[in-house]
Amino acid sequence: MKTILCYGDSNTWGYNPATGTRYGRDKRWPGVLRNNLGSEYLVIEEGLCGRTTVWDDPIEGFKSGEKYLIPCLETHKPVDLVVLFLGTNDLKGRFSLSAADIAQGAGTLVDIIQRSRTGPGQRSPEILLLAPPPVGKLYDFAQMFTGAEDKSKKLAEEYRLIAREYNCKYLNTAEVIRVSDFDGIHLELDEHRKLGEKVAGMIRNMFVYNKL
Repeated sequence: MKTILCYGDSNTWGYNPATGTRYGRDKRWPGVLRNNLGSEYLVIEEGLCGRTTVWDDPIEGFKSGEKYLIPCLETHKPVDLVVLFLGTNDLKGRFSLSAADIAQGAGTLVDIIQRSRTGPGQRSPEILLLAPPPVGKLYDFAQMFTGAEDKSKKLAEEYRLIAREYNCKYLNTAEVIRVSDFDGIHLELDEHRKLGEKVAGMIRNMFVYNKL
């Protein structure tokens, strides 16, 4: 059995942009991924609302993806693959980060995973890096995400450069999904389905066709 760790923020947790509640277990994209891959894969959902790549949030606290990453990997090892889907919360105005800074934060997490020896045989897990889709028209989150719209459009290219630098698999999610018009940040059900199905196809290609 292959173990897949989905490490992300509220869009991995399954935040419903219309209601603020959580989508059902089989509706959020890691659940769609699990159902598509079948019983030969264990899919672990590790989504936290507000999670950043490496930054400590001075207001919300306990949101740094870097600080929990090693404990999470150690808890679930051996981990065959980490699907890393972070960066949207780094766009918050209080962090004052460029798109390149955000991608470097994601790169730091990739480096930690590659050095972790938490995969099978004490090797490092494989990594699939997902670039977040650009944010849309912001309403309730407008002040919190000041300047985010323009910066978010640059993330895909910056993440692609990080994936090339660290030689890991990469997906520009904007080629598959778009954020909801309700809040400009989160995913509606059909987008969760599309993302789960796309990631499932990529994972099958990695583990079945490439015999990893």
